Amino acid sequence: MDNRRIDQGYLTGTQYKDSSNLSARMNLHKDYTQAEHDWQPWVFERLKLKPGQRILECGCGPGKLWQENLDDIPERCHITLTDLSDGMVAEAKSALDGSEHHFEFQPLNIESLDFEDYTFDTVIANHMLYHVPDIPKAIGEVTRVLKPNGRFIAATNGNNHLKELGEIGRELFDDVEELSGTRLQTLEDRMLDFRLENGIDFLEDHFSQVDLHIYESNLLVTESAPLVRYVMSMIGIDQSPPAGVIEKLTAYLDNEIGTKGHIFITKETGLFVAKV
Repeated sequence: MDNRRIDQGYLTGTQYKDSSNLSARMNLHKDYTQAEHDWQPWVFERLKLKPGQRILECGCGPGKLWQENLDDIPERCHITLTDLSDGMVAEAKSALDGSEHHFEFQPLNIESLDFEDYTFDTVIANHMLYHVPDIPKAIGEVTRVLKPNGRFIAATNGNNHLKELGEIGRELFDDVEELSGTRLQTLEDRMLDFRLENGIDFLEDHFSQVDLHIYESNLLVTESAPLVRYVMSMIGIDQSPPAGVIEKLTAYLDNEIGTKGHIFITKETGLFVAKV
């Protein structure tokens, strides 16, 4: 198993020190996803925000959820964006601080939320709970700061998400131990601690109602370079891949795209809407 996924030092000091790695992955999804709606607007629609509400996002990254939905935020909402990474908070602040909406920004760990009980109408964890060492503790903190009738939006992936990358990895790189931290490995390595298959098990003891919404989509990738950047982003910005890895992967992808016109990659992602 890849323990770096919940290693807080690695996450804040390397993988999410800034948005470089995350952007490589977000850009691939944004440019090549086949879906009726883009991801961030799809998530935002399910928030069902109302004027004057207080919203908390944990693991906000560079604030893309809000950047892509600024015109649809109801008036008088008070939105607090937090992330374990100081760099991510700084980027979100830089992008959103001049907006007409009321944003606040704070480095914070979801396992220890520095807010009074019953503070927020909505709490959001967009693809981040699988990075948390103690998920039950984090969910307990979320329920503590939610108001009565509050809602928790928790997005994650399923076991089959990007499964073709694992198949490519096993075909090309079984002998490259240095890639064991990427998603080019076994199903066990790719399985998340909080995922579509088990998320309700974490949530049902804390919430009166839990609904799962699936984002119907897949990837059709027509260029090798964005996919290579995605794969390399999983290694981390302070590391270099073993010699020949990028060349070998690029050659394989170019051949597949030249033969088939694209590379099909399964997406299995969605979110839970949990009501207090």
